[in-house]
Amino acid sequence: MSLVTKTAPDFELQGVANGEFATVKLADYRGKWLVLFFYPLDFTFVCPTEIREFSKRLPEFRDAGADIVTLSVDSKYSHLAWQKEIGDIAYPMLSDITKEVSRQYGVLLEDEGVALRGLFIIDPEGIVRYELSHDLSVGRNVSETLRVLKALQTGELCPVDWEPGETTLGPE
Repeated sequence: MSLVTKTAPDFELQGVANGEFATVKLADYRGKWLVLFFYPLDFTFVCPTEIREFSKRLPEFRDAGADIVTLSVDSKYSHLAWQKEIGDIAYPMLSDITKEVSRQYGVLLEDEGVALRGLFIIDPEGIVRYELSHDLSVGRNVSETLRVLKALQTGELCPVDWEPGETTLGPE
């Protein structure tokens, strides 16, 4: 069942932010756009490509008034150790070790005990405006996430392949 148009499931999780352990709540992002993405596991192959690219492009998301948070079912200790291998990550990496948040967002693969590559764009009022989930074997497109974020922020109808600066179809 889709979460689009519904209030984003709340969470308060421990993780790693700025190289240190931290507790992060969904409520910390109230009043801002948030890109929340799930990934299967630390120390894997596709995941670091996504995590690094989102981190590298975080300034573009912040310029658009959005923050990024990621989470997996790994522990905060695993996140800290993995960051030493993949480099500093500019946004929080949270631990959903109980798998409850992954379950609430509908991305948990119960049999495998990991989350799909789920991505959610949450608006400043805490409403899920976009969601995407796909197979574990394919990384997400960061440019497409940014494009969709900017389209949502117009508050207007955006046609197929719309790009920022192009004409919209008018108000929703």
